[in-house]
Amino acid sequence: MKYKLKYSFLNSDLQLVEKELEAAIHADSSVLTEASLHLLQSGGKRIRPVFVLLAARFGDYDIHVVKHVAATLELIHTASLVHDDVVDDADLRRGSATIKSKWDNRVAMYTGDYIFARALEMMSEINNPRAHQILANTMVELCLGEIEQIKDKFNFEQNWRIYFRRIKRKTALLIASSCQLGAIATGADERIQRRLFRFGYYVGMSYQIMDDILDFTASEAELGKPAGSDLLQGNITLPVLIAMKDPSLKEIIKTVHEEMSKEDMGAIIQAIKASGAIGQATEISDQYLEKAFRELEGLPSNKARKTLSQIAQNIGKRKF
Repeated sequence: MKYKLKYSFLNSDLQLVEKELEAAIHADSSVLTEASLHLLQSGGKRIRPVFVLLAARFGDYDIHVVKHVAATLELIHTASLVHDDVVDDADLRRGSATIKSKWDNRVAMYTGDYIFARALEMMSEINNPRAHQILANTMVELCLGEIEQIKDKFNFEQNWRIYFRRIKRKTALLIASSCQLGAIATGADERIQRRLFRFGYYVGMSYQIMDDILDFTASEAELGKPAGSDLLQGNITLPVLIAMKDPSLKEIIKTVHEEMSKEDMGAIIQAIKASGAIGQATEISDQYLEKAFRELEGLPSNKARKTLSQIAQNIGKRKF
């Protein structure tokens, strides 16, 4: 069962969110509008808006309020991708040309900044200072995670703690905040808000670990970019950290550089896969998912809780 089938009952609400997204990125500048739409319409699971909508179901649900939160979180995620592609000098995103590739770095950077600004403007529809404080803190942490990733490129001596802190900031907190802000927007009980935040955090950690695994196990067609792209760009992920526990394999991995041939890179990918690192990384992802499921057990039993559980299960089993 695919993602969208699990939350098909949200389809009409997601269509309203989609309209908010398209309205938000409309600009007087045709270049800004076209560049923003280019990424927004290139696909994506919209998993953050889905988490917002589901979490909101634990309170006094009103889609005309919640849609602003859902659109805000997706805009922030989208803006971060635009900036990521500039930093990584990436030409492909979701199988399509990146904004920096289709236009240039300057257009991409200003497009990312514009989308961030529109996200904040969208959130101004929510009259709750605590929600704004949480969102601001999440954006600060996201930026710190991005800076840490740049700083640690090709740092083969980094430890696991650095990796987990980085993915917490880059990925997990935005998903956690999606859940928390959805609940806050509809006045859900604070105990429920906290549980949903922790659920989102654990799911987000698992989600990023699975992304890092899929960078080695999925095909280029499935990924929309070459396999092993993270390592080729110097991003040291969990499968690499595990593989490097073998000193001889570590020395091989340390030879990776951005101009490495596809054949040489393919050999290193195969060595990492043969090391057992993929299985061990999957076990750690599963441990985070188990923690997420335990948080759900403390929530009221409803359709939203069941759907959150199904999505979490799917995250642990996805192939691309």
